[in-house]
Amino acid sequence: MAIHFHEGDLPGDPFAPGPIAVDTETMGLNPHRDRLCLVQISDGGGDEHLVRLSGDYSAPNLKRVLADPARLKLYHFARFDLAVIRQYLGVVAAPVYCTKTASRLIRTYTDRHGLKDLVRELLGAEISKQQQSSDWGAAVLSDAQKDYAASDVRFLHRMMPILNERLAREGRTELAQACFDFLPHRADLDLQGWPEIDIFAHV
Repeated sequence: MAIHFHEGDLPGDPFAPGPIAVDTETMGLNPHRDRLCLVQISDGGGDEHLVRLSGDYSAPNLKRVLADPARLKLYHFARFDLAVIRQYLGVVAAPVYCTKTASRLIRTYTDRHGLKDLVRELLGAEISKQQQSSDWGAAVLSDAQKDYAASDVRFLHRMMPILNERLAREGRTELAQACFDFLPHRADLDLQGWPEIDIFAHV
Protein backbone atom coordinates (compact mmCIF):
# COMPACT_ATOMS: atom_id res chain seq x y z
CA MET A 1 0.00 0.00 0.00
CA ALA A 2 1.45 3.34 -1.06
CA ILE A 3 0.52 6.89 -1.96
CA HIS A 4 1.90 7.94 -5.35
CA PHE A 5 2.24 11.67 -5.99
CA HIS A 6 2.33 12.99 -9.55
CA GLU A 7 2.81 16.52 -10.88
CA GLY A 8 0.54 17.55 -13.74
CA ASP A 9 -0.66 14.16 -15.01
CA LEU A 10 -0.80 10.42 -14.44
CA PRO A 11 2.07 8.28 -15.77
CA GLY A 12 -0.15 6.49 -18.29
CA ASP A 13 -2.90 4.28 -16.84
CA PRO A 14 -1.55 2.61 -13.68
CA PHE A 15 -4.89 1.10 -12.65
CA ALA A 16 -6.24 -2.44 -12.71
CA PRO A 17 -9.42 -3.05 -14.73
CA GLY A 18 -12.70 -2.23 -13.04
CA PRO A 19 -14.12 0.68 -11.05
CA ILE A 20 -11.91 3.51 -9.82
CA ALA A 21 -12.53 5.76 -6.84
CA VAL A 22 -12.17 9.49 -7.58
CA ASP A 23 -12.05 12.60 -5.42
CA THR A 24 -10.86 16.20 -5.79
CA GLU A 25 -9.36 18.94 -3.65
CA THR A 26 -9.99 22.57 -4.56
CA MET A 27 -9.41 26.06 -3.20
CA GLY A 28 -13.07 26.29 -2.19
CA LEU A 29 -16.57 25.15 -3.08
CA ASN A 30 -17.30 27.41 -6.06
CA PRO A 31 -16.13 25.67 -9.26
CA HIS A 32 -16.21 28.94 -11.21
CA ARG A 33 -13.96 30.72 -8.71
CA ASP A 34 -11.99 28.09 -6.79
CA ARG A 35 -9.48 26.19 -8.86
CA LEU A 36 -8.96 22.45 -8.95
CA CYS A 37 -5.70 21.58 -7.18
CA LEU A 38 -5.64 17.80 -6.77
CA VAL A 39 -7.32 14.69 -8.20
CA GLN A 40 -7.10 11.47 -6.22
CA ILE A 41 -7.71 8.05 -7.82
CA SER A 42 -7.58 4.47 -6.54
CA ASP A 43 -8.47 1.15 -8.17
CA GLY A 44 -9.13 -0.40 -4.76
CA GLY A 45 -5.95 -2.45 -4.78
CA GLY A 46 -4.31 -0.58 -1.91
CA ASP A 47 -2.46 2.22 -3.69
CA GLU A 48 -3.72 5.78 -4.16
CA HIS A 49 -2.55 8.13 -6.92
CA LEU A 50 -2.60 11.90 -6.32
CA VAL A 51 -2.29 14.23 -9.32
CA ARG A 52 -1.42 17.83 -8.42
CA LEU A 53 -2.58 20.44 -10.95
CA SER A 54 -1.34 24.02 -10.84
CA GLY A 55 -2.47 26.01 -13.85
CA ASP A 56 -1.84 23.48 -16.62
CA TYR A 57 -4.93 21.31 -17.00
CA SER A 58 -3.92 19.50 -20.19
CA ALA A 59 -3.30 16.19 -18.31
CA PRO A 60 -4.09 13.83 -21.22
CA ASN A 61 -3.59 10.59 -19.29
CA LEU A 62 -5.74 11.75 -16.39
CA LYS A 63 -8.49 12.91 -18.74
CA ARG A 64 -8.42 9.62 -20.63
CA VAL A 65 -8.94 7.63 -17.43
CA LEU A 66 -11.67 9.92 -16.10
CA ALA A 67 -13.57 10.06 -19.40
CA ASP A 68 -13.42 6.30 -20.08
CA PRO A 69 -17.10 5.28 -20.50
CA ALA A 70 -16.24 1.64 -19.75
CA ARG A 71 -14.87 2.39 -16.26
CA LEU A 72 -17.24 3.08 -13.36
CA LYS A 73 -16.20 6.08 -11.20
CA LEU A 74 -16.88 5.86 -7.45
CA TYR A 75 -17.35 9.15 -5.60
CA HIS A 76 -18.50 10.42 -2.26
CA PHE A 77 -20.61 13.48 -3.21
CA ALA A 78 -20.19 13.06 -6.96
CA ARG A 79 -22.15 16.22 -7.71
CA PHE A 80 -19.27 18.50 -6.72
CA ASP A 81 -16.43 16.39 -8.13
CA LEU A 82 -18.19 15.99 -11.49
CA ALA A 83 -18.73 19.76 -11.71
CA VAL A 84 -15.17 20.76 -10.89
CA ILE A 85 -13.68 18.10 -13.18
CA ARG A 86 -15.94 19.29 -16.01
CA GLN A 87 -15.04 22.93 -15.31
CA TYR A 88 -11.25 22.49 -15.26
CA LEU A 89 -10.50 19.31 -17.20
CA GLY A 90 -13.36 19.54 -19.69
CA VAL A 91 -14.46 15.90 -19.40
CA VAL A 92 -17.51 14.15 -17.99
CA ALA A 93 -16.10 11.69 -15.46
CA ALA A 94 -18.88 9.10 -15.77
CA PRO A 95 -20.46 6.54 -15.41
CA VAL A 96 -21.05 7.33 -11.75
CA TYR A 97 -21.59 5.65 -8.39
CA CYS A 98 -22.00 8.00 -5.42
CA THR A 99 -21.69 6.62 -1.89
CA LYS A 100 -23.29 9.73 -0.36
CA THR A 101 -26.35 9.43 -2.62
CA ALA A 102 -26.62 5.73 -1.79
CA SER A 103 -26.30 6.52 1.91
CA ARG A 104 -29.11 9.07 1.75
CA LEU A 105 -31.37 6.54 0.07
CA ILE A 106 -30.88 3.74 2.61
CA ARG A 107 -29.56 5.30 5.86
CA THR A 108 -32.76 7.25 6.44
CA TYR A 109 -32.39 6.74 10.19
CA THR A 110 -29.65 9.41 10.32
CA ASP A 111 -28.75 12.75 8.81
CA ARG A 112 -25.02 12.01 9.04
CA HIS A 113 -23.91 11.08 5.54
CA GLY A 114 -20.34 12.41 5.54
CA LEU A 115 -17.54 10.08 4.49
CA LYS A 116 -16.17 9.85 8.02
CA ASP A 117 -19.52 8.72 9.44
CA LEU A 118 -20.13 6.27 6.60
CA VAL A 119 -16.69 4.66 6.89
CA ARG A 120 -17.11 4.33 10.66
CA GLU A 121 -20.51 2.64 10.43
CA LEU A 122 -19.97 0.38 7.43
CA LEU A 123 -16.30 -0.56 7.86
CA GLY A 124 -15.50 0.20 11.50
CA ALA A 125 -12.58 2.39 10.45
CA GLU A 126 -11.65 5.92 11.44
CA ILE A 127 -10.49 8.68 9.10
CA SER A 128 -9.30 12.15 10.04
CA LYS A 129 -10.84 15.25 8.46
CA GLN A 130 -8.28 17.60 10.05
CA GLN A 131 -6.74 18.61 6.71
CA GLN A 132 -10.05 19.12 4.90
CA SER A 133 -9.87 22.91 4.97
CA SER A 134 -6.11 23.25 4.46
CA ASP A 135 -4.43 25.17 1.63
CA TRP A 136 -4.46 22.82 -1.35
CA GLY A 137 -2.84 25.44 -3.54
CA ALA A 138 0.35 25.53 -1.48
CA ALA A 139 3.66 25.04 -3.30
CA VAL A 140 4.38 21.98 -1.15
CA LEU A 141 1.73 19.63 0.23
CA SER A 142 2.45 18.11 3.62
CA ASP A 143 2.44 14.39 4.31
CA ALA A 144 -0.70 14.94 6.39
CA GLN A 145 -2.45 16.58 3.42
CA LYS A 146 -1.43 13.73 1.11
CA ASP A 147 -2.65 11.09 3.55
CA TYR A 148 -5.94 12.93 4.02
CA ALA A 149 -6.44 13.22 0.26
CA ALA A 150 -5.64 9.53 -0.23
CA SER A 151 -8.08 8.50 2.52
CA ASP A 152 -10.93 10.06 0.54
CA VAL A 153 -10.60 7.31 -2.10
CA ARG A 154 -9.26 4.52 0.09
CA PHE A 155 -12.56 3.08 1.31
CA LEU A 156 -15.08 3.58 -1.51
CA HIS A 157 -14.58 0.18 -3.16
CA ARG A 158 -15.13 -1.62 0.14
CA MET A 159 -18.30 0.33 0.90
CA MET A 160 -19.99 -0.13 -2.47
CA PRO A 161 -21.07 -3.81 -2.03
CA ILE A 162 -22.41 -3.07 1.45
CA LEU A 163 -24.42 -0.12 0.15
CA ASN A 164 -25.62 -2.19 -2.82
CA GLU A 165 -26.84 -4.94 -0.49
CA ARG A 166 -28.83 -2.43 1.54
CA LEU A 167 -30.24 -0.75 -1.58
CA ALA A 168 -31.46 -4.14 -2.76
CA ARG A 169 -32.88 -4.96 0.65
CA GLU A 170 -34.92 -1.73 0.67
CA GLY A 171 -36.01 -2.07 -2.95
CA ARG A 172 -34.15 1.07 -4.05
CA THR A 173 -31.52 -0.26 -6.46
CA GLU A 174 -33.21 1.06 -9.60
CA LEU A 175 -33.92 4.41 -7.94
CA ALA A 176 -30.26 4.70 -6.92
CA GLN A 177 -29.10 3.92 -10.46
CA ALA A 178 -31.42 6.58 -11.87
CA CYS A 179 -29.93 9.09 -9.42
CA PHE A 180 -26.38 8.08 -10.38
CA ASP A 181 -27.22 8.46 -14.07
CA PHE A 182 -28.63 11.95 -13.45
CA LEU A 183 -25.68 13.24 -11.43
CA PRO A 184 -23.61 14.47 -14.43
CA HIS A 185 -26.65 16.52 -15.49
CA ARG A 186 -27.09 17.81 -11.93
CA ALA A 187 -23.47 18.96 -12.03
CA ASP A 188 -24.12 20.70 -15.36
CA LEU A 189 -27.08 22.53 -13.81
CA ASP A 190 -24.77 23.72 -11.04
CA LEU A 191 -22.23 25.02 -13.55
CA GLN A 192 -24.85 26.71 -15.71
CA GLY A 193 -26.46 28.71 -12.92
CA TRP A 194 -28.99 26.53 -11.10
CA PRO A 195 -27.02 25.37 -8.03
CA GLU A 196 -29.74 25.98 -5.43
CA ILE A 197 -32.91 26.18 -7.53
CA ASP A 198 -35.16 23.11 -7.83
CA ILE A 199 -36.25 23.34 -11.46
CA PHE A 200 -38.82 20.62 -10.83
CA ALA A 201 -40.56 22.57 -8.07
CA HIS A 202 -44.05 24.05 -8.61
CA VAL A 203 -42.97 27.54 -7.58
